[in-house]
Amino acid sequence: MVDYSKWKDIEISDDEDETHPNIDTPSLFRWRHQARVERMEQFEKERQEFEKQKQTNTTKMKEIKEKLKSGDGDAEELQKALKNLEIEAKKLQDEEDEFRKKEKKTPWNVDTISKPGFEKTLLNKPAPRSAETLSEEEREKRSKKFMKDNEALLKQFGMLRKYDDSKRFLMEHNHLVCEDTANYLVIWCINLEMEKKHELMSHVAHQCICMQYILELSKQLDVDPRACVSSFFAKIQNAVVEYKDQFDNEIQEFKKRIERRAEEKLQEAIAEQEEEERKARLGPGGLDPVEVFETLPEELKKCFESRDIQMLQEAITKLPEEEARYHMKRCVDSGLWVPDANAKSNVETEDGAEEKADNRGDFKAETAAKIEDVD
Repeated sequence: MVDYSKWKDIEISDDEDETHPNIDTPSLFRWRHQARVERMEQFEKERQEFEKQKQTNTTKMKEIKEKLKSGDGDAEELQKALKNLEIEAKKLQDEEDEFRKKEKKTPWNVDTISKPGFEKTLLNKPAPRSAETLSEEEREKRSKKFMKDNEALLKQFGMLRKYDDSKRFLMEHNHLVCEDTANYLVIWCINLEMEKKHELMSHVAHQCICMQYILELSKQLDVDPRACVSSFFAKIQNAVVEYKDQFDNEIQEFKKRIERRAEEKLQEAIAEQEEEERKARLGPGGLDPVEVFETLPEELKKCFESRDIQMLQEAITKLPEEEARYHMKRCVDSGLWVPDANAKSNVETEDGAEEKADNRGDFKAETAAKIEDVD
């Protein structure tokens, strides 16, 4: 006859149990599974220790019998030791019987109810590489391709409003249930906030948090995210007040992070634009005309603002020679002042003698616009 007693008490899959609404079901499932795994590990540890004791006893008995056979050592002492080992062997046999009974009474569970029928599987083509095995560059490339290929569907999901519609859409397009979708929605939220579309950003943020909750639930249960779509929407639609409040708080915190990041990106864009404008303003000597203008004495500023060459020459003669040379060189290097072909600079001549600067030149037309920008 077939013994069906093994099938009476099976520890079935945790997700088939019904739990109280106030209990955090994923955590409960995780704790149950952890406790079962710990019991199995403890049982296996005891088994290994027993096998070790049994092996040691067998080895000692074999050594003593060989000594008795060869006449090596005190026969009386060896017989006494052999008798003790035989008594210990009998106790070990009783323990082994107890282990077998305990193992037979242990209920089956999802980890032990079945065993693989094959130790090797042959496929016609290799399986795709998982994200963990890809390099950073490969992951980024694959993510961009996913977003480009599915942009229309991703935007459609982001615009859905009802839970039932979102659930139906994801079950029809289950390839969207992944980390790349959540990343796309985050980027979209930031761009919407930068465009000051606050209400639309708020709506897309809700869809983004839904996706993140699905991904988090899959990690807790250690299953494919696509298997969690139905569970999440059933849970959020029938959620108790505490769970719904937690979900809403997460959305509000996410929106605050989006607003901060959008502001940071706007500041970064402004700083980048200002840097590009500054580089475009640089004169032949690599100096910024705006910065140089701000460092000029007030008399020289007035000259450049009015573009009066005569006033500039008079202002230069009133300054100490070193200071005049310093300011005029910076003006030339920044493009504020463009000497004419016959102008002489305030540099030392070949014989070491210094000549008085001839400040003849002109204000470059483009420079005037730069000065007006400063104003």
